[in-house]
Amino acid sequence: MYKLVILIEPSDAWQEAEERWPEFLSLAESMPGLLRESTSHVDSFLSGATPYFKMHELFFGNRRAAELALSSPEGRQAGMILQQITGGQVTLFFADHKEDDMANIRKYKPAKGKG
Repeated sequence: MYKLVILIEPSDAWQEAEERWPEFLSLAESMPGLLRESTSHVDSFLSGATPYFKMHELFFGNRRAAELALSSPEGRQAGMILQQITGGQVTLFFADHKEDDMANIRKYKPAKGKG
């Protein structure tokens, strides 16, 4: 799986921008190839210099699907709105995404005291 990660920096004007967030989401959610999405509100930092207050992730089957989605009319329009509502105070990056649930992890982990 592949994802586009959007990190949004705090802004004095974010309350106004919050009104346009659903407009961005609607376009992003209509991009071809989108498998799922996730939004997180950051509430504290344990380390690091750049404060972000929101993280949004868009998941695709592979990098090519993500690139096609971003270059689609919906993707380009969503990107334009994102830039407008964040005032450019945003970081975007692609990441190869792998995840596993604990039930599966435990299945392959040796029991304590054995091995």
